[in-house]
Amino acid sequence: MSHHRPQGPYQALASRLNRFPQGAPPSDLLFRILSLVFTEEDAALVARLPLRPVTATKAARLWRMKEAKAAQVLDELAGRSLLLDVEREGTTYYVLPPPMAGFFEFSLMRVRSDLDQQTLSSLFHQYLNVEDAFIRDLFAGGETQLGRVLVSEPALDAESAAVVLDYERASEIIRSAGHIAVGLCYCRHKMSHLGRACDAPLGNCMTLNGAAASLIRHGTARQIDAAEGLDLLQEAWSLNLLQCADNVREGVNFICNCCRCCCEGLIAVRRLAIGRPLFTTNFIPRVDSASCSGCARCAGICPMGAVSLAAGNTPAAARIASVDEDICLGCGICVRSCPAASIKLVPRPQRMVTPVNTAHRIVLMAIERGKLQHLIFDTEALFSHRLMAAILGVVLRLPGIKQLMAGRQMKSRYLERLLANRDIV
Repeated sequence: MSHHRPQGPYQALASRLNRFPQGAPPSDLLFRILSLVFTEEDAALVARLPLRPVTATKAARLWRMKEAKAAQVLDELAGRSLLLDVEREGTTYYVLPPPMAGFFEFSLMRVRSDLDQQTLSSLFHQYLNVEDAFIRDLFAGGETQLGRVLVSEPALDAESAAVVLDYERASEIIRSAGHIAVGLCYCRHKMSHLGRACDAPLGNCMTLNGAAASLIRHGTARQIDAAEGLDLLQEAWSLNLLQCADNVREGVNFICNCCRCCCEGLIAVRRLAIGRPLFTTNFIPRVDSASCSGCARCAGICPMGAVSLAAGNTPAAARIASVDEDICLGCGICVRSCPAASIKLVPRPQRMVTPVNTAHRIVLMAIERGKLQHLIFDTEALFSHRLMAAILGVVLRLPGIKQLMAGRQMKSRYLERLLANRDIV
């Protein structure tokens, strides 16, 4: 009979994190990161939480402790932004966010004396750059991405602006948010500890809606109004920073203002040649070869390196800008950089379909990454028919091929029968 050594608390927590659709491949670097932000006792408790939000009552049953004590532990973890606490109809729910966008960022969204942020920054950099499993899983693990690019609104002409939907505009997302919080940019703060930060502003990382309310409540981020949020957005546009948002139409949780020099995601995908790490906008830049002077400003400013110079057709333009549409994000930053106005945004042939909300995105990511079973049959919690019904409701609205993928992963006769009744399998 073989014997297995029990997992330690950080290994157990890493396993818990990796069950989520947006995984965190276990490694010694991840264990060291977790040991800096979680105590052993906290890690052991959080590792036993289900993937879905829980109340203090539920946590008390899982942890086999009195409810008052469980509530105290949950509040303390939320106070360090390791859990998010959200109030719904008078009841507080707690959920462990994924590492990104989640507690990795929260650990550096403010200057803290209770964390060794210098060491933590070095470990983050190694985990995301020296080891590439996390980045590859995050950005290349499936078709549905965690984040999406928002078009740079000043780059839109009247014709293009007329076809941009509200959820595709950073300005409208900010205006409609229930709560807005601002904190330090995780990437630039981290790079400052490594002596590699650029001159872009630190304090412009925006969290929105329910996640913002939790961060504001516990002092991780500062509450602002829509007017200040729009001012920060204008500043970001003026500095040609890339706006990335939660890849959902409803209840957007974050807007990042990314620079190509510090953003871990942009650095990693260029280094690893990952095509499109984010959902693109519904635009693509077109270059007017007749007026392009070949100045290369657009090539130097593109966050993805999607613009280069190619041979021109006339002696007056020996080189002209060329766009690699396979990796272009459609942000429009290159449009504003062109002194000859030779670049224009045009609609992509096929519109990108953004998930409706977080539940929709999570299910899509889980199907594509082979983790749907973890959402439904969570081994750390009792089976929930209500949860299964909600998830299957999303599954049954998916395109046929994704339903087939879901059915194979679940290996559930119940799910197969549901799909078969819809002439899918």
